[in-house]
Amino acid sequence: MSVARLVSALHFCPGGCVFSAPSRRDPAPSLQSRAFNLLLRQLPYKEQLASAEAVQAHVQKLALQPASFEPTGLGRGVEATLTKMGGWPVYYTAPSSGHEGCNYVMFLHGGGYINEIVPAHWRFIGQMTREARVVCVVPIYPLAPRATAKDVVPATAELLRMLLEDAGPAKVTVVGNSAGAGLALAACQWLRDRGHRQPSRLMLISPAADASVSRPEQVAIAARDPIQDIPGILAAGRFYAGELDVGHPFVSPLNGAFRGLAPMTIFSGTRDLLYPDSVELAERARAVGVPVELHLLRDQPHNYALMPTPEGRRARAIILRAVA
Repeated sequence: MSVARLVSALHFCPGGCVFSAPSRRDPAPSLQSRAFNLLLRQLPYKEQLASAEAVQAHVQKLALQPASFEPTGLGRGVEATLTKMGGWPVYYTAPSSGHEGCNYVMFLHGGGYINEIVPAHWRFIGQMTREARVVCVVPIYPLAPRATAKDVVPATAELLRMLLEDAGPAKVTVVGNSAGAGLALAACQWLRDRGHRQPSRLMLISPAADASVSRPEQVAIAARDPIQDIPGILAAGRFYAGELDVGHPFVSPLNGAFRGLAPMTIFSGTRDLLYPDSVELAERARAVGVPVELHLLRDQPHNYALMPTPEGRRARAIILRAVA
């Protein structure tokens, strides 16, 4: 189905839409957002994804100089504890005033499966911990090509299964951005297939749901995307796929089944070359009875929900209310 037909079916409302809600007037992006899009074009992100060779060079550099994953920028009132689960480093963050009675968030970071968690992720984790008074569980999953989807997805799902068991009656929300959102979706499909409990909700920020990046319209969208480009996303997806096909649901969870999954809230923008996948994800999940909210904003870039703009702040406020 074309993106145009899917958007029509979803009652497209780029100001942020909830299924079956009336459409609202399409608001123009804020001045801060327009300025931030211009700034993003001056940064090296898109250049690093311009070709398979650029991604290969980046991966080789990271192999020689691994990036730190230690918490940076959590802010006041937040304590972090490092443990190991399944051989992975896993951080727990909690309010300094105590965590009794808190709900839980599992946060899965983005980075194309090849990049480590960064300070912007930790700032958001700190905000959730402090303002929503939740305990955040942050797996530092191994990166491609050293680790691939056939191992990362089941291991992530097993960590989530244990958290769901340990949480008892407390609410558990999974929040992921970009690759982390794709991993969250694949892990929940794994849990569902094995009869395990689902989390209370999936909060998916610019999900990487289809590593094939094969829609014809994505070529035109890529020209407007200030951060991403198709060759690099394809190369990173192949690294992560390893011996699997890039179409395998572990790598491209858009190709998996959606019946029985947790309710979803999805954030995307029309300057994100992955946004057509978010639209189809919402439509397919809704078609099998999964409650879905799709917040699709005009001229917003990939990961806009984490950015220092009015649109990003509104998205984070929605997330904070959902996880509290």
